[in-house]
Amino acid sequence: MIVPDGAGIVLASRILNGRIRKRVTGSDVFRGLNDAMNQRGQGSCFFLGSTEWTLLRICEKMAKDYPKVKVVGTYSPPFKSEFTKEDSRQMIAAVNTARPDVLWVGMTAPKQEKWIFQNKKNLNVKFIAAVGAVFDFYTGNVKRSHPVFQRLGLEWLPRLLRQPGRLWGRTIVSAPVFIYLIFKQRLFLNKVSHLR
Repeated sequence: MIVPDGAGIVLASRILNGRIRKRVTGSDVFRGLNDAMNQRGQGSCFFLGSTEWTLLRICEKMAKDYPKVKVVGTYSPPFKSEFTKEDSRQMIAAVNTARPDVLWVGMTAPKQEKWIFQNKKNLNVKFIAAVGAVFDFYTGNVKRSHPVFQRLGLEWLPRLLRQPGRLWGRTIVSAPVFIYLIFKQRLFLNKVSHLR
């Protein structure tokens, strides 16, 4: 599942006359699906990504917060920019052996999205979601930005200030390029509509 998590996607949709009007975060999907499975009293999940310590904390919290959702497995992959075929084979085997209904993938973007796209045909699960920092938010490793920042589409700002070394490239380099491309597309669409 891919959702409009970033404020940039909402901005692009508005500028390009799209239908997306608000963010749907990984935290929203995580909470909503776990709530639904817990209320139904059935469903299982697998957590792929992060560290062994974080995965252990997730299991502890899930048992308290969602007692009717089974955590059937976790896997902490090696920390590297790209996975080898063997890395992926081991991750796929761990997931498929556990047979979860839901696979939560908590790696960095866009690595998690690329990995899911490349391997989804080999994964025997009903639902896969790339939820990025949700693992750290859920366990309290990383504090989520105040709801005011979230509503204003500035959730990234406090995180950038807390972790500039990790997030500067995404925010300072990629975001302006993205905005430029949005306006370039808007100008193109304006020209095309005048030709009709």
